[in-house]
Amino acid sequence: MTFEDLDLIPPILRAVEAAGYKKPTPIQERAIPIVLRGEDIIGAAQTGTGKTAAFALPILDDVDYIGGNEPLALVLTPTRELAQQVADSFETYGRFIDVRLAVLVGGASFDKQVRALAAGPQVIVATPGRLLDHLQRGRLQLDSVRTLVLDEADRMLDMGFIHDVKRIIRRVPRKRQTLFFSATLRPDVESLARDILNNPIRVGVKPDYETAEHVRQRVIRVDSARRRQLLAHLLTTEGWDQVLVFTRTRRGAETLTMVLRNRGFQVEEIHGNRSQKERNAALDAFKSGKVTVLVATDVASRGLDIRGISHVVNFDMPNNPEEYVHRIGRTGRAGATGYAVSFVVADDWPLLREIEQVTSKEIRRTTVAGFEPTWSEPIASGPKDWDGKGVKVVYSAFSGSAKS
Repeated sequence: MTFEDLDLIPPILRAVEAAGYKKPTPIQERAIPIVLRGEDIIGAAQTGTGKTAAFALPILDDVDYIGGNEPLALVLTPTRELAQQVADSFETYGRFIDVRLAVLVGGASFDKQVRALAAGPQVIVATPGRLLDHLQRGRLQLDSVRTLVLDEADRMLDMGFIHDVKRIIRRVPRKRQTLFFSATLRPDVESLARDILNNPIRVGVKPDYETAEHVRQRVIRVDSARRRQLLAHLLTTEGWDQVLVFTRTRRGAETLTMVLRNRGFQVEEIHGNRSQKERNAALDAFKSGKVTVLVATDVASRGLDIRGISHVVNFDMPNNPEEYVHRIGRTGRAGATGYAVSFVVADDWPLLREIEQVTSKEIRRTTVAGFEPTWSEPIASGPKDWDGKGVKVVYSAFSGSAKS
């Protein structure tokens, strides 16, 4: 199938071609016709599967047809970084049509956002808190919204945005199209979907917790106190190109960045203690290759779409298997081979086993000469008792009705 087969208007097809895309991804191929028909969707798709275009392209098709100066589409995202990337995608695909866009996120100029709203945007991309702020100040109305998108709904639940999201939903028309995307469809996510969707069609492209096909994973067993020296050693000796390193805490990110910088590495950091301007500058430096190492907390594990990341390093193991999958999904994108390296200390072993069980994949264990751990690996390991069940349902409706 090609993009021409999806019945999109010529200016959008021209923009897709100019962006270098030849054929739709599975989620685009399945979702775009449904969105164009005006039906609701619950989509199980991770970042990197092309899900942004799956909703952006048909929304732009609708915007070009309707026109006007009122918001026609509202996209809610959990983080500022993801909101900006979604907005960038709308601008890329809408370059040959007349579309106005407003991005409403915290940590950015409120006055600039007010001016963008005054210009009459047809598409609004926002984080819940800042959108509510504008709504409460009377800066915009959502009565004209035809399409509501919840992107990475599971992440919004994890970050405590559920009440904000429900307040926003009460401000959009009951008669609307709702597009609901989530990397995982666990029970609380399914419950939210049933509350806000109307007879949706479920579209999935891979099972929950499935790790990216092109990511080669390995575990390095190491003592906790030697992880910084080990990372510096690997960066020096293994010739890694563009490396994204995850820490569990902001303080840990700051300390690791300082240590690596003192050892002569070109490194930047993004986490909750940095302003939006500082985060953007760090991301730009990383994307351009001015720095080769980016240290991040999980604020960057979702929505971060940077081509060319060769390695993801779990300096600290994540808190759960779901976050592990999202972290390592930052590499191995667009068919390229990526590498995920996890530093596992003695206390991490139960978490490692859980990751292997839910992904149904045993991860290769290694040690590095000179950094051998002082502890031994437990005898029991691996995903041998996992039943292998995952979610992969395409074009099957589930019961549910809009309640708000």
